[in-house]
Amino acid sequence: MALFGSSKLHIPSAEEALPGRTDVMPVPSAHHVNGHPLVGPWDGDVEVAYVGMGCFWGAERIFWKSDGVVSTAVGYQGGHTPNPTYEEVCSGRTGHTEAVLVVFDRTRTTYERVLATFWENHDPTQGMRQGNDIGTQYRSAIYTTSDEQAEVAAATRTMFEERLRAAGYGPITTEIAPAGPFFYAEAYHQQYLAKVPNGYCGIGGTGVSCPVGLVGRG
Repeated sequence: MALFGSSKLHIPSAEEALPGRTDVMPVPSAHHVNGHPLVGPWDGDVEVAYVGMGCFWGAERIFWKSDGVVSTAVGYQGGHTPNPTYEEVCSGRTGHTEAVLVVFDRTRTTYERVLATFWENHDPTQGMRQGNDIGTQYRSAIYTTSDEQAEVAAATRTMFEERLRAAGYGPITTEIAPAGPFFYAEAYHQQYLAKVPNGYCGIGGTGVSCPVGLVGRG
């Protein structure tokens, strides 16, 4: 995932960003692992979460294995360039981070538990990097779809930051913002580690647990 990695640590402005394109990235209709739709609508009482936690190959695998998750997909979010390519995102000139779309069944899990998985499985204190993967596309992020999600994101960040500081880590650098467009990544990126089980995965947590069940919806 670092083949096209950028050392740029500056998120470009809309004026600086690449122009992109109007054509939407074609993706498979079904999830490679569970057969559910990759693109909505999805059946049941579902909710969508958007997170960025470094290399999206490993991040997506964590979520498709999680209880209550219906579907997952990888893409690009938080930037300016419409329908970017992987190479464009890795150039640092789109403003996007590598993101995971997580569709979960609200009768089986909660948004708070999804975020606990997010917090525990990467290091949210590293700024524009995750481990050896350096660049704006590897920044930690939560993109929310409602005021309720924003409240839960802020509350879990506060609780987890307390745990991290007690363990000797610095402040959380995770970007929390309303969700803008989610641009699906190329088909070969979707569920990549199910297709290439020994492929690269740079995801790693801090070993610090995130308290669950302490925020309103938990």
